[in-house]
Amino acid sequence: MDKKNALRAGALAAGTTLMMLLMSSPALALSRDDGDDPGKGLNVAETLGLFVAAPIVLYLVIAGLIMVTDKTRKQAEQG
Repeated sequence: MDKKNALRAGALAAGTTLMMLLMSSPALALSRDDGDDPGKGLNVAETLGLFVAAPIVLYLVIAGLIMVTDKTRKQAEQG
């Protein structure tokens, strides 16, 4: 019974995601708005740094801070 519910939930999530992807249209991105002033594009290194490296570094910093504070709290309880 539990496996059936999990399968149903997965199918619903996949179907919802697929419908949202199909319904969202990038056609409006082709026409410029008044006052639109796009800058220069990013190169590959800048794109990877901004969208891959920066989130990984931020995740590691937050995880490190959590581990450090958890260890100091455990040491204070033991000592």
